[in-house]
Amino acid sequence: IVLKMGARTNAPTCSLAEVVPEELEAEVKELAQVSMGTEVSEEDMTNIAELCTQVVEITNYREQLWEYLANRMQAIAPNLTTLVGELVGARLIAHTGSLLSLAKHPASTIQILGAEKALFRALKSKKKTPKYGLIYHASLIGQTPAKGKGQISRVLAAKAALCARVDALGEATQVTIGLEGRTTVEARMRRVEERINGKVKSIGRTPPRKYERPASQQGAAYNKAQDSSLLIKKKRTATEAAEQEEPMEEKPKKTLKKTPKKVAKEEPEEEEEAEAPVQKKRKVVKKEPVEEEEEEEETPAPKKRVVKKTTK
Repeated sequence: IVLKMGARTNAPTCSLAEVVPEELEAEVKELAQVSMGTEVSEEDMTNIAELCTQVVEITNYREQLWEYLANRMQAIAPNLTTLVGELVGARLIAHTGSLLSLAKHPASTIQILGAEKALFRALKSKKKTPKYGLIYHASLIGQTPAKGKGQISRVLAAKAALCARVDALGEATQVTIGLEGRTTVEARMRRVEERINGKVKSIGRTPPRKYERPASQQGAAYNKAQDSSLLIKKKRTATEAAEQEEPMEEKPKKTLKKTPKKVAKEEPEEEEEAEAPVQKKRKVVKKEPVEEEEEEEETPAPKKRVVKKTTK
């Protein structure tokens, strides 16, 4: 508009049909005539015009680059493009270096690609690790609520790893597994949204239920006897005790016979002998004395020294 119109004094004479639709053209011209602003010099207008031309050139270049990127991604990685998009797929390939190196990465690494600094910082400080990296800019993750973005990014990374391997090592040039992966991710995204909104209960552990007393026991009084599992003996009343008691029969007394004193003394001695343990008798071997005569015979007698006498 600035390049076509120039100064606001040229508003009623210039035509903006190429830039703005007919409905907005009349409103823009009216506002340009009524607007209150300072007058702009010719030098400022030339600088503004140059800046506007640069902006227009950059937007045209961006459109051309987008078309080129979309065509190249459809030719190189069609499955990854349908799942994640042209821009995110191109960023993942550029970050790893090539499509083949991206196919070698596992799904857990693809999920964090682009957030390596945050990952190592979290591991060093023992904090929570990041849930997503470059894959966060995908359209499917942008559509999910904040609580379910981590779960959807994990599912999307798993499908992206499969699509990258099919594109890098497969022979098909058309979309095969990309559409199936996108439908599964969308179905999972709907389930996550329903669970967050409260329509569907969470899958996994069920929360503990609050105890509700049954209707038959709501008006009943509290029974203390049910607290302990031990049997409690009830106290008997006086009447029950009198009924259960029976007259005790008198037993005849035992009469002890008197025995003489000698017999009474002999009995404990016999008992002591029975109680005492039987001691084993040791065998004593007597050593026979050695006869002196035999020793004298055995020892030889000393020889007598014979001295010869010599005569002169």
